[in-house]
Amino acid sequence: MGDVVSTLRRVPGFRSYWSAATVSSFGSAVSAVAVPVLVVTVLHASPFEVGLVNAAQFLPYALFGLIVGAYVDRVQRKPLLIWASVGRGACLGTIPVLWLTGVLNLWATAAALFVFGILSVVGFAATQSLLPRIVPRNLLLAANARVDQSDAAAQTAGPALGGVLVSIVTAPVAIAIDAVSYIVDALLIARVPVNEQMPARRVGSRLRGEIADGLRWTYGHPTLAPLAMSTHLWFLANAAALTVFATLALRTLALPAAVYGAIIAVSGVAMLLGATAAPRLGVRFGAGRTIIAARAAYPVAWAAVTLATLGVGVAAPPATVVVLFVAFAVHGAAAGCENANEMSLRQSVTPDALLGRMNGTMRSANRTLAAAGAVGGGALMTVAGDGFALLAVTLVFAGAVLVATCSPLRTNAFQ
Repeated sequence: MGDVVSTLRRVPGFRSYWSAATVSSFGSAVSAVAVPVLVVTVLHASPFEVGLVNAAQFLPYALFGLIVGAYVDRVQRKPLLIWASVGRGACLGTIPVLWLTGVLNLWATAAALFVFGILSVVGFAATQSLLPRIVPRNLLLAANARVDQSDAAAQTAGPALGGVLVSIVTAPVAIAIDAVSYIVDALLIARVPVNEQMPARRVGSRLRGEIADGLRWTYGHPTLAPLAMSTHLWFLANAAALTVFATLALRTLALPAAVYGAIIAVSGVAMLLGATAAPRLGVRFGAGRTIIAARAAYPVAWAAVTLATLGVGVAAPPATVVVLFVAFAVHGAAAGCENANEMSLRQSVTPDALLGRMNGTMRSANRTLAAAGAVGGGALMTVAGDGFALLAVTLVFAGAVLVATCSPLRTNAFQ
């Protein structure tokens, strides 16, 4: 594995690509704190309005994911990624500018975040499809693991950094810092040496047909199809789980905000460790088996949360809190182990000409189901209580494991 890492470092352009991803991840982690603070404390939004602003960022994935995926396969990906990053920086930059001029309101913020969301759909499809043009396919697992390590580090330290920045320089200025991070991202990607030819298009091909080709590839492939369905279920369950847990921890169990934040931070640390181990696990056991084993950890973790919090009210006993820390550590480690293997498997089995459509299809469905999971988890908790909601979440996680296990994934390995 040491030889693989050493070889990866010598790949022209990978360091710039990885640095760009790292800067972007930390900037996004800052905004993840700054945007809610801006909406709630500066713009004084109601809970319903907070929901609308959040939806503005994710609605583009449902509306434009398939279309964007097809366009990514029609054009050179590096220039597309550069301009998507510049555009995202500009969108975020309008928020502090409007705030400084005294005209910022909720709807202007939602509009800026909606356009930001559209450009994020473009950016994510382009960046996931560009990596296989930079890195040889036998090094994709190690490359994706490096990117995941940066993302995990950002999720661990970024929120704390965001909180400090918001406290010192206010939320709008913290968002401005994220805007600058996207410009830095674009400059770093511009330094990546990659020889991209304009993709050949079939005579008379239409966008609808190209989208259909991407759907057929993703959901007709013997390995990708069950992986996609299992991942969709995971996003549904994960969004519901985190929604239910936030209310359970902060309201039902009345955990201090510091304890709640520490539980989430433990998940980030464990994710970093899992991402570090991901290449070794993928090479030794195979990508498919690693993904299945990691996904089997989620229902175990959430079953533990369900049992530990059953009937517990305010002033949760120390044993319950310990279980929550352990469960989130298991959850984070599993995410770190599987993500690089999943992304590398998807990139390895998909022809370059279909990468944009495959990535756009997967991300569109994943984000749409995540939004549904967040709403559904909150609604189920309201109607049936937190215990039933957590049980439902555990069963959906188990369903994701079952779909992956009963498929060719269990025999898939990197050659």
